[in-house]
Amino acid sequence: MKHSLKTGFSFGLTSAIITTLGLMIGLYSGTGSKLVVIGGIITIAIADAFSDALGIHIAEESKNKNTTREIWEATISTFLFKFIFALTFIVPVLLFPLTAAIIVSVA
Repeated sequence: MKHSLKTGFSFGLTSAIITTLGLMIGLYSGTGSKLVVIGGIITIAIADAFSDALGIHIAEESKNKNTTREIWEATISTFLFKFIFALTFIVPVLLFPLTAAIIVSVA
């Protein structure tokens, strides 16, 4: 796997899991609403993916050792992996009652 794609995958995966679970648990505790939790997941999938992709882009540019193509590959792969992994947390919310969905997601 190319270094730029590995960067996007590894950062996107870990960040998506941590931030999405944190948001889900907070929204569940605060509202208990399935619709609010789904809205939060979609929001974080988009907004946090853009934020993390920009952070990776700037970090890769500042290293001054990657080509422009590698920088953009890392940026785009970070966005896509973060977005896709965050959205996977919608599946348990749609399939199970909210309390069970939270437990399944944490597990």
